Amino acid sequence: MLMDWVYTGLGLLILLLAGDSLVKGAVNLSLRIGIPALIVSLTIVAFGTSAPELLISVQAIREGVPGLALGNVVGSNTANVLMVLGVPALLAVMHTGACESRNSYMQMIAATVLFIALAFRGQFDWIAGLVLLAALAAMLAHAARTANNHRKADAAAPANDPDDLEGADPDLPWPRIVLFLALGLIGLPLGADLLVDGASNIAREFGVSETAIGLTLVAVGTSLPELATTVMAALRRQADVALGNVIGSNMFNLLGIIGVAALVGDIPVDAEILRFDLWVMLGASLILVPFVFLGLNINRIWGIAFSVLYIAYVWVVL
Repeated sequence: MLMDWVYTGLGLLILLLAGDSLVKGAVNLSLRIGIPALIVSLTIVAFGTSAPELLISVQAIREGVPGLALGNVVGSNTANVLMVLGVPALLAVMHTGACESRNSYMQMIAATVLFIALAFRGQFDWIAGLVLLAALAAMLAHAARTANNHRKADAAAPANDPDDLEGADPDLPWPRIVLFLALGLIGLPLGADLLVDGASNIAREFGVSETAIGLTLVAVGTSLPELATTVMAALRRQADVALGNVIGSNMFNLLGIIGVAALVGDIPVDAEILRFDLWVMLGASLILVPFVFLGLNINRIWGIAFSVLYIAYVWVVL
């Protein structure tokens, strides 16, 4: 049992470090070969920061525990709202009233509704995977057009500003770029394998399902990068970054990760997820309505409320 916890923790640590390394390498490689920072942020960074969740989901399906894959995504989306926005609000008020996030938020709700509708088919198969990936492609194309229009409207904005991207370093030498890429590509599958093995064994030892472990332990772990980003954004009074981080991550989790994983193998939907967890995920997403549309700020009281709700959810699941 102790070694299972060690493998799980080690796998999670390797995933986080490898994901960060892959993003740094990919961002700097893309900028070096002339791909605009805008395109990099919409594609490579989005895929790179979600690489741990993607690798976990694919590995879980290959090892015959698809419930872990689905639980990870559903649990991560719930954690992204209640924990990732709740904890930073305990440290600093997030002035979300000034954020222009209505359009992207509505896309997130649409993605959530589509995901729930497909879940009621009983499984995510290759057909559902293609539908989800098509929706992701449409949303990325819309985001690219919107961002490009903003760039054209603001003549003072540079066409390719590395400062717009986390981990970008114009002076990073080629050997370090290659090293970052290699560490990411080697570390991600290794970390995913360790985490899935450890988490599956823990689930069996405690007599709970792999889905429940995915909804809680794995979901919290894979949400740590988003939590770290949001905490820093809150302390820097960058509410738009914090809210955008959560909205973008949730959309990619639902459409991209399950979309790709469903092409690897069928993902059956547990009856308990249909009865409870999907609706908690939707409810957590709808909690953001007053902050997105009515201009309310996420203060410490809301931070406490979000955090208590998340703790209660984990307690019910376990």
